[in-house]
Amino acid sequence: MNISSLAARVATVALLAVSFAWAKKPEASSLPQKIDKIFADAIPKSAPGAAVLVTKNGRTLFQKGYGVRDLNTGQPIDAQTNFRLASCTKQFTAMAVMLLVHDGKLRYEDRLTDFFPDFPEYGRDITIRNLLNHTSGLPDYETLMELASGGKPSPWSETLQIQDAEVLALLEAHQNGDFAPGTRWSYSNSGYVVLGLIVAKVSGKPFADFLQERIFKPLKMDHTLAYVKGKNEVRNRAYGHARAGAGFLETDQSSTSATLGDGGVYSNLKDLALWDAALMQHTLLSAAEMQPELTPVKLADGSQPQWASGPGDTDPLAGKPVSYGFGWFLDPYQGRQRMWHYGDTVGFKTAIHRFTKDGLTVIVLCNRSDLDASALALQVADLALADK
Repeated sequence: MNISSLAARVATVALLAVSFAWAKKPEASSLPQKIDKIFADAIPKSAPGAAVLVTKNGRTLFQKGYGVRDLNTGQPIDAQTNFRLASCTKQFTAMAVMLLVHDGKLRYEDRLTDFFPDFPEYGRDITIRNLLNHTSGLPDYETLMELASGGKPSPWSETLQIQDAEVLALLEAHQNGDFAPGTRWSYSNSGYVVLGLIVAKVSGKPFADFLQERIFKPLKMDHTLAYVKGKNEVRNRAYGHARAGAGFLETDQSSTSATLGDGGVYSNLKDLALWDAALMQHTLLSAAEMQPELTPVKLADGSQPQWASGPGDTDPLAGKPVSYGFGWFLDPYQGRQRMWHYGDTVGFKTAIHRFTKDGLTVIVLCNRSDLDASALALQVADLALADK
């Protein structure tokens, strides 16, 4: 072989090697690139979107916003964008109750009628613990709203929203619970609205103020709040949206958007990273004081509760075992210890998954109802847990 032929062959081999390396590059992409692809492929820059945070042992591995917080302004979502947390609020309500137990002002075995003496007889057997772990049997307040309307147009709307005190009045007007406390498990927004009212009554402060003074301010969560229209404002606010044909429609409020303890907190990635660190470091309560929150509920007969189900139920969770503490689901994921929660309300989907033994936290906040925040968070968790 002459020198020129050898040189040509070496050049060809080198070119193939470079081409092969280039072709393999996507497979060797970093964890942040893999996470980014999940959301960048699903969310156009001009559409409502999501904010994503991944931390490991308190260190940020990934933090990014996708899409816009508001179609009217086109402002992009970032780490300071505030989303309505919906039911991820419940972990803050539970912490508020636990702080009052720490103060000696509450006991988990206190009864509902200790705080609201006019509550019907069925409230005498409902404890704070029952309210926290969804075994109270309180009727669903949205069902009671429909009953109160009596087939006529509802007195409540997205502009005239039901307030916490009205929820309590509906519950007090109902003479029976759905089941005897402790005998079943049924996810209860009513219970967490009532817990917010109990926090306010026992502390002598509005629920939103108690959260601010005892949780948000000490943790420097400076842009997190329980939103009360006319009393405070959500800065850098994301507005909720729903699909409408090929586009989106703003669907930010409903008749139940003003209740607080079950879903009224707004927060952002920056502040939720501080919340996650406080949970990890036991900043607000000791590990021993946190233990009741992290203990899965058992029914009065000692059995594990199940998701409620009925004839023709299409809910994929119906009838399956459920593990819940105070404001957190506690069932493991692929054998890994986990505390987590989801939020689902008009225009918003949210999820916080904390893999406590792995030191991993994944948070996904969406301001559009067609995204499954929890499923996306688990996609991210799969990548992060597999990453070495």
